[in-house]
Amino acid sequence: MGDSIKIMGLVGTGVMGAGIAQIAAQAGVLVRLFDARAGAAQTARDNLGVTLAKLVSKGKITQPAMDAALENLQVTAAIDELRNCDLVVEAIVENLEAKRGLLQQLEGIVTEDCILATNTSSLSVTAIATGCQHPERVAGLHFFNPVPLMRVVEVIDGLATAPQVGDRLLAFVARIGHRGVRAKDTPGFIVNHAGRAYGTEALKMLDEGIAQCGDIDRILREGAGFRMGPLELLDLTGLDVSHPVMESIYNQFYQEPRYKPSPLTRQMLVGGRLGRKTGQGFYRYENGQVIDGPQPQPVPTIPSLPPVWIATENTEDYERLSALLITLGAHLESAAQPSAEALCLLAPYGRDATSACERFDTDPTRTVCIDLLTDLSRHRTLMQNPLTAPGMRDAAHALLASDGVGVTVIGDSVGFVAQRTLAMVVNLACDIAQQRIASVEDIDQAVQLGLGYPNGPLAWGDALGPRRILSILQRMSELTHDPRYRPSPWLRRRAVLGISLRHKEPSVG
Repeated sequence: MGDSIKIMGLVGTGVMGAGIAQIAAQAGVLVRLFDARAGAAQTARDNLGVTLAKLVSKGKITQPAMDAALENLQVTAAIDELRNCDLVVEAIVENLEAKRGLLQQLEGIVTEDCILATNTSSLSVTAIATGCQHPERVAGLHFFNPVPLMRVVEVIDGLATAPQVGDRLLAFVARIGHRGVRAKDTPGFIVNHAGRAYGTEALKMLDEGIAQCGDIDRILREGAGFRMGPLELLDLTGLDVSHPVMESIYNQFYQEPRYKPSPLTRQMLVGGRLGRKTGQGFYRYENGQVIDGPQPQPVPTIPSLPPVWIATENTEDYERLSALLITLGAHLESAAQPSAEALCLLAPYGRDATSACERFDTDPTRTVCIDLLTDLSRHRTLMQNPLTAPGMRDAAHALLASDGVGVTVIGDSVGFVAQRTLAMVVNLACDIAQQRIASVEDIDQAVQLGLGYPNGPLAWGDALGPRRILSILQRMSELTHDPRYRPSPWLRRRAVLGISLRHKEPSVG
């Protein structure tokens, strides 16, 4: 099926278009480059020659492979020269009318069986195909930048797209060495849709004032295993790119609370604090290097450690936390109730420290909470309530940091930092599966490859435990009455039945 695409036309030879052309040409596809800007297509080919030469010098490809790829890159002076292509991909400006007009123009040039594909990242494929005489041959083919390194491609079916068109594109993507994932034509498709949970929840926590930027980023990098913290990532991408996407997806889903943007990023955008590119975002930068990035909280010095009384939600957590504290040299109390001198260390899921005090009936002045959802060998998060005595907070911090592992203390919050972020990441992926936007396999692959998460969100949810994720969401929803935390039906049903989040539902009808 993939072999049916021998000649590809590419309209728009900017960074994205050039990247698409490169991997196709290296895979043996004849690529005809066209750009309405005079000389742009030839410049793109020349630049690709430099790129390929660098790959040869680094031993990534051979000289014959470079020569063959360059042979496959042909510059066309007129759009009419795309007439005998098997596939034409447009990678022009992200403007609906421009893309729609181009596809209508191409219909008068190409053969009847030529596929017309759009590399749009945010526009509706169905809307782009509107006005075409044969919308059934129009599909989305969304690559990610930089194309040679980002090895995932979303294949999007518009409402009128013929199934075999998507099948041919998936085979083509596999042929050029990338992983194709298939999605319905919905706002954000898979990757940009699933990515809403990470940064949006971090901004919500920042709005609530429960932690500083660096604290949120460190917890999610070191404790949860993300490659970058969400605020570091927003600085890298730039709020001139990220904030409009947040607003667009929020509005395209008719103000769905899960996607609600933060007033802070709108203010930063207006104020020109876009991130690395302007030298100021959530952090400050000089010559592209951060100069005030996330820093560890200083470990307090305390005169002595009080005895520690712990309470958890299950036996497994109790044993795990007890073993850690004994290793750190703590004196654990084993009575049903804490003594009057004890530090009360609680390990709730989904609750804030205040409701945890109520749940376990402890003195709030002596109570600190710890998040057991994250990897305690890499990072530990503690949470105080409004009445926690500074001496007890410092004692908990010093104890948990005594073996050199980083500790971050945050303010009172439902679900700590990691719990609420991971629960939202998993829950949103469950919603995408519930809406049949993509298969469970494609959701996990797209997110892991496209966003660089350490796990696919559904597989991650299975590892953390669907019932635990459900409990976190239910408690956050109950405590805040915020509809953003309502559990997805996909998650709830699988948690109740005790089955995997990747378990597919039987077909209907």
